[in-house]
Order: sequence, then C-alpha cells, then structure tokens
Amino acid sequence: MNRILFAANAFLALFVFSCSQAPEPKDFSAYVDPYIGSDYHGHVFVGANVPFGAIQLGPNNANETWDWCSGYHYSDSVLIGFAHTHLSGTGIGDLGDLLFMPVSSDFQFTDSVTMPYPWQAKYTHTNEEVRPGYYKMHINKYNITSELTASERVGFHKYDYKATVNSKLIIDLSYGTGWDALTKAEIKQIDSNSIEGLRYSTGWAKNQKLYFHTRFSKAIKNISTIQQNDKGINTVMLEFEGNGELLVKTAISPVSTSGAKNNLLTEIDHWDFEATKAAAREKWNHELGKIKVESTSSENITTFYTALYHTMIAPSVFNDVNGDYRGANGKNYPNPGYDTYTTYSLWDTYRAAHPLLTLTQPDRVNDIVNNLLAIFDEQGKLPVWHLHGNETNTMVGNHAIPVIVDAYLKGYNGFDAERAFQAIKSTMLMDERGLNFIKERGYIPADSLIESVAMALEYAIDDWAVAAMAKKMGKTEDFNHFAKRAEYYRHYFDSSTNFMRGKMADGSWRTPFDPVHSKHRADDYCEGNAWQYTWLVPHDINGLINLFGSEESFIKKLDQLFISEEKLQEGASVDISGLIGMYAHGNEPGHHVPYMYAFAGQQWKTAERINFILNEMYTDQPDGLCGNEDCGQMSAWYVFSSLGFYPVNPANGVYVFGSPLFQSAEIELPNQLTFQVMAKELNKTNIYIQTATLNGQAYSKSYITHEELMKGGVLEFTMGPKPNYTFGAPAEDRPKSGYHHR
Repeated sequence: MNRILFAANAFLALFVFSCSQAPEPKDFSAYVDPYIGSDYHGHVFVGANVPFGAIQLGPNNANETWDWCSGYHYSDSVLIGFAHTHLSGTGIGDLGDLLFMPVSSDFQFTDSVTMPYPWQAKYTHTNEEVRPGYYKMHINKYNITSELTASERVGFHKYDYKATVNSKLIIDLSYGTGWDALTKAEIKQIDSNSIEGLRYSTGWAKNQKLYFHTRFSKAIKNISTIQQNDKGINTVMLEFEGNGELLVKTAISPVSTSGAKNNLLTEIDHWDFEATKAAAREKWNHELGKIKVESTSSENITTFYTALYHTMIAPSVFNDVNGDYRGANGKNYPNPGYDTYTTYSLWDTYRAAHPLLTLTQPDRVNDIVNNLLAIFDEQGKLPVWHLHGNETNTMVGNHAIPVIVDAYLKGYNGFDAERAFQAIKSTMLMDERGLNFIKERGYIPADSLIESVAMALEYAIDDWAVAAMAKKMGKTEDFNHFAKRAEYYRHYFDSSTNFMRGKMADGSWRTPFDPVHSKHRADDYCEGNAWQYTWLVPHDINGLINLFGSEESFIKKLDQLFISEEKLQEGASVDISGLIGMYAHGNEPGHHVPYMYAFAGQQWKTAERINFILNEMYTDQPDGLCGNEDCGQMSAWYVFSSLGFYPVNPANGVYVFGSPLFQSAEIELPNQLTFQVMAKELNKTNIYIQTATLNGQAYSKSYITHEELMKGGVLEFTMGPKPNYTFGAPAEDRPKSGYHHR
C-alpha cells in the first residue's frame, strides 16, 4: 500500500515538475538557410557571424567579378581560404581581410609557381554545412575538416588535419575582395602560440585599417614567409607539430593590435569551440525570436527567417570591447558611451531596413543615431555610404537624414535632438553633389551632373524629413524652407509624357527621350530608368497623384508600369532586375511602389502586387533573391510585407497594408508588449483583405500608424478570394502624405 502510494506520489511530483518547467526555447536559427541569395545576383555573405558582429568569417573564391562582391558565389567550386570580414549583398566588392587556409604537410610553395593562390582547392556543396553562427567545410584535397564560428570581434577556427605528419596554415594578407588592394602589411610572432599584425588597404574604402591578434592551441613549430614586397610581409605559412585538431582564435580591431588582443581575451577566453558555437546560435535565436510567425508553408517559414537573419548582418560593430573606435577622419577615439557601427548602405537601407530596426532593435537605434552624428562631427557631413571609417559617397541623396528623423519622430530620445537637427540641416545646405543647384535653381540640370533626376528626387525625400523634424520642434522658418524644397520633385514631371525627365540648364527637357533607356552611370537616373523613377515620391504621393491630373490617370499609369511589354536595351544597368513589366523589384528605388495603389483607394491592387512579389520574387533556394541583398534592404521588404504592412514613407511612421503571408505573426515590441497580426481564412487564393479589426474593434483604414502599433494588441484580417473594393477606399480611410497623419 505504501509502495503504491509512493509510486503515485512520485508520478504526481514528476507530473507537476514537468508542467512547471519552462518550455524548451525554440530554435529559430534552424529555419535559416544562409545559402538563400548566394546564387544569381544576391551577393549575400555565407559563413559564421553573430548579429551585427564585426566578424564575418567565411569561405572565399578566387573569382572577383560582379557576382562575387561578397567573396563567395554558390556557382563556384574553388576555395582559396576563409576571410574574417565580408560584405553582404552589395554591388561593389571590398573587405575579405585576413585570409586563412589550412593545408596538409605535403603542400610546398616555390617561387616558380605563378598561379594566384596556389594552395586553392576544389569543393562541392556536399562538403559544406552552414547555419547561423557556424560554417563547416571538408577540404578533400588536404583531407582537412574546417569549422568556423564567431563572437562579435573574434573568429574561432577548428581544423581537423587527417593527413599524416605536421599541420600547416597559410595566412594571406594580400587578398582583398573586389576593388580592395593591399597598401601595408605586418605579421609578426609574439610568443610560441601567438601572432599579430595589421592590414591596410585601399579600394571602395580608400583608407581601410585593420589590426589583428591570433592565438593557436598548439605551439608554432615554424613560420616562413611566402610573399614579401614593398607592402611588407603579406603571406606566411605556419607549421605545427603533428596532425589532429588545431584551434585558432583571431580577433580584429579598427584601432590597434593591443585592442585586438583585448577583444580576444575579453570575448573568448577559452578553447571551447562548441561553447562558442552554441553562444552564437543563442544570440541568433534571441534576435530571430523577436518575430514569431506561423504558416502551413515550410518554404515561407524558411524564407522569412532567412530574410530576418539577413537584416542583422549590417550595420556591423566598429569598436573594440572597451569602446575605442576609428573615426571618419582617420583618428582613433576613446569610448563615446555607445556602440559605433560601420557598413551603412543608407541609400538602400533607409527605406525599410532601418525602420525595421526601430521595431526589433530598440537598444541599437539610439547608438546608430549617435554614431551618425559623430561621423558628421568627424567629416563635416552626415554619412552617405560609410565603410570601415571611410566615406565612399556611393549612390545619390543623403539618407542618414530620414534614418535620424524616423527615430526622432518615433520617440527615440537617447541622442541630442537639437544637435541632430543641426546636423541634418547643415548637411542639406551644403554645396556638394548637386545641392548647390538645388539651392540656386530648385533642380539639378541634366547637363551639369549625371543621375540628376535620381539625385534630386532622393534629396526631396531628405528635405521632407528635415521639414518634418523642424515642424515637430517648432522651427517654423526651417519647416517652411525645407517643405518647399521637398516639392522640388515637381520640376522633373513632364505632364505631356507623365514621366520624370531630365531637365537641362536652359529649362528644356533632355531629348531624345525613351522611358526604357538606361545606361549605368551615364544617364539621368541611378540604376534605373524613367519608368522606375517616376514614382520616387514616397513623401508626397498625394502630390504626385495631382500631377497626373486625376486618380484615374495615376492608376492607369501605375497599371502600365506592371504590365509593360517593353524590354531593356543592351547596356542597361545590371541592377535593374526582378522585372514585372517595368517594375524592378531587384533594386531599391521601387520598393514602395506596389503600395501606392492604396493612396488612390485601391488597396486590393496593392494586395495583388504584393502577394505576387512575395511568392515569385523570393524563394527558399540559393537564387531566391531577384537582386542584390544590399545589406538587408531586400530582406527587410520581405519581412515587413509578409507581416502585412510596409513603411511607404520611411520616416513618417505609417505602415500601409498589403497582403499578409502568415496566418499569425507576433512582434515583440521594445516596450515589453506584443503586436500580433492574424489572417483568418488565409490561403493561396484568399489574398485580399475583406475586413479588419484592431483589438476587436472594426478597422476600416488601409494603414496603421507606428503609434497605434506600439500600443500592442491584435490586428486581425479576414481574407477572401475576391477584392473588397470598398476596403480602404473612402478618402478618410486611405493613407495620406503630409507631416501629421490623421
């Protein structure tokens, strides 16, 4: 009897214990496939890193043509080594610093070898394994299994040498991806198990400086110079006693070798590779778990979490663990009290990637704004496209401005608002890059500057942002000045053709005119044509509708964009990809365009376009991106749009509804609340919003504001197979342009 009672009590205790246990944390990283976007024109990074980490440790191919801007392409099969820094999704190649290549004892280097990277080895994807925070490749040629993981500033290698005799490791500082070329190199042994050095280079970043400190789990038996020239010792081969496991930890710093050493000792003070790999996975799971989606489609789940993953590779940390960093003027600075970052692809990321950070990365937003303001102090203007302490001035406009204004208007206050306003105002009152013409004429003459239409349209967006911040701060004179400039886009609209066109210094239109024509870096547009740039007025869509003369004319032209049968001519910018008619989803200037129907009362057409793009332009395959990832923007569009809404004007805090892809999506908000989007009756044919409720109350608008979203709650759509032509159609239910949304 007692034994039965004991058994019953034990079972009850076990049951209570089991029920009281916290559920196992969900492994969101298991849904991520880092190969997505590594084929076609995606240019994504493949390798091991942690969210926003300075280290991107992964494989490199020898090919340096355009589709190898990240240093790796899925179509390739030749490994030259594992570099510690990479770009992800850019259209220009750079970085690729500190190339490490393990080789077997029979590898010998002689001066008579003329081929580059004579240690290179063939591989196949069956020899690879990649997931967030981890990369693995078996190198058949040398019979070495290579595993990689990382912390924020330290790359951790694990090499298992299976060949007999000793182990060898090549360290090559001469390699750089794309334009990058070595200008100075140093490698020196500092004790039996450690080396350190520096790599200076010029390329897209004209004056890049990187310092490193490396420690090995075995003593260095021998170190020999493979290549030395006027740049210094830039390639060495290290030899270690015996085969088996060799662990390697390399920390980088933008400041000094001592900074790199401190980074290593602080971040990974042990030799437990598996623990570091697990920590990296945990960091990814923490960030990926901030949005939880439910779907019957495993493909959509994989595509979503991979997209979310890709939004957290850049910007990347650009300081040491003690806060020291290298400024935009080349000087080193002590800890400013916040993390500094680099790889600001602002022309791309201001549109959706940075607005996404205001939802998912609140702790980083203030740091990023403070960092942008520090760059202003250091170089005299806000950054355009900042890379490892260098202003590249790549692309048109200056989109640090809407990033700062978006944060300010959303209530972020961890920075000096007055200082921020003076920085954005001063930047827009400069005379460089066409701004002198904006001030003098109100437009940039096409015969004075290339890409004049694109440049001026982007500046109008920036001017709107300055005006919006001025209005909220009560700066009436500044508001009036920049609000007027924000309407200068009107100078480019030709009502006889209903296109944005280049205007000459004498006020005439550039002729001949062909709206399909595109010639990279040699016309009035930037990586696009008149079909794509006519719509680049996300800050004043109502004003653009008025230029067309009527909503009917506007919608007719918008329809033509998506169904045009015209073809791009030879010589067109390769960035014009992902075409639907003349709409190019593979490049960023058009990302807001499918949502413009809602401003004219036809939200259902937005739903059609968005659903098609989500399902046809994104897949879970290596070629699953229809254009360059561009440091997270292509993926941020997918993240927002699959949730059911998108920030058409990236700085006014209004999210326009499209067509949700998931039955349920829950966003963890910065204020400890959650916002859930539910889609009842959703399936492949039920793509149209029939009705909506917000927290149980009927909701007829075709948009929601950031302020409403931040209150938390549940937005529920009921979906159907046919349009509800009345949803969002009344004027009072449509999104509006302007400085205060009602």
